[in-house]
Amino acid sequence: MGMVNQTFFSGFVLLGFSNEQFLLSLIILTIYSMILVGNLTIFSLIKIDIHLHTPMYFFLSYLSILDVCYSSVTLPAMLVSALTGNTRVSFNLCFTQLYFFVSLGGSECLLLAAMAYDRYVAICDPLCYPVVMNKIFCCYLVGGSWFFGFLNSVLHTALTSKLTYCRDRHVNHFFCDVPAMLNASCADTHTSQILLYIVSVFLGMTPFVFVVASYTQIISTILKIHSAAGRKKAFSTCSSHLIVVTVFYVTANFNYIGPKPGESFDIVRLSSILYSVLTPLFNPVIYCLRNQEVQRALKKAFTGNYSAVK
Repeated sequence: MGMVNQTFFSGFVLLGFSNEQFLLSLIILTIYSMILVGNLTIFSLIKIDIHLHTPMYFFLSYLSILDVCYSSVTLPAMLVSALTGNTRVSFNLCFTQLYFFVSLGGSECLLLAAMAYDRYVAICDPLCYPVVMNKIFCCYLVGGSWFFGFLNSVLHTALTSKLTYCRDRHVNHFFCDVPAMLNASCADTHTSQILLYIVSVFLGMTPFVFVVASYTQIISTILKIHSAAGRKKAFSTCSSHLIVVTVFYVTANFNYIGPKPGESFDIVRLSSILYSVLTPLFNPVIYCLRNQEVQRALKKAFTGNYSAVK
């Protein structure tokens, strides 16, 4: 009877929440508020200030929106569960959350690779930069990132939703994600696991290798800069970008192709937080708020002095 599929008649129970509900609620609310404020501020500044209407900031504006959507798929639901103590989630809501979480995560993997390519062309081939990174090509890169991210999620959601789940329907996570749902299933998940590995290679490992290769060429070019101050500034920016991108890709790939059945939940939980929560939290700081152009735009926004950019 443990193999009977009763998923459509009742939902799942999320096991990721501890008894410290007030503290957890406060942490979730604080992080989510910071993500919203940081990313929406960056997006608004880029749209308002004409000096930021360049390919690099075009990508950053969409990264900001993507991070807002990405965090909004999980954090509000987690906040409600932590506040109310109700960790049950319906079948439809669970797989709606899974679909958007996987699609937005895949989109971010591809968008970060597009941003790395933008920086590669800008630093390693600056004369061709205006021609290569034209507006149409940039739109194709952003649109393609979103399209393939959402297309990938259709496959995962369709296969995962058709699995047979155990009677207790316990999901060992904060939210509905593919690996946790596969572990909660009593059916043969071999096909789903193979798909997960294959897609992770194309949407996770391949973009990461491309990003590392791009930044390797960028750093090689930076080493040729004669100015010590210029090298220091460029290294500071690139190292920050590379650290955040590495944390995102490594933890995301570990979460999808690393854990085995019975893996410590603490490790899976930590990896999930690193790529799905901390990355959207730190992206505005790493990519924008440490940037002098963005700092100037932020000062103009506070003073209301946009006469120079109209």
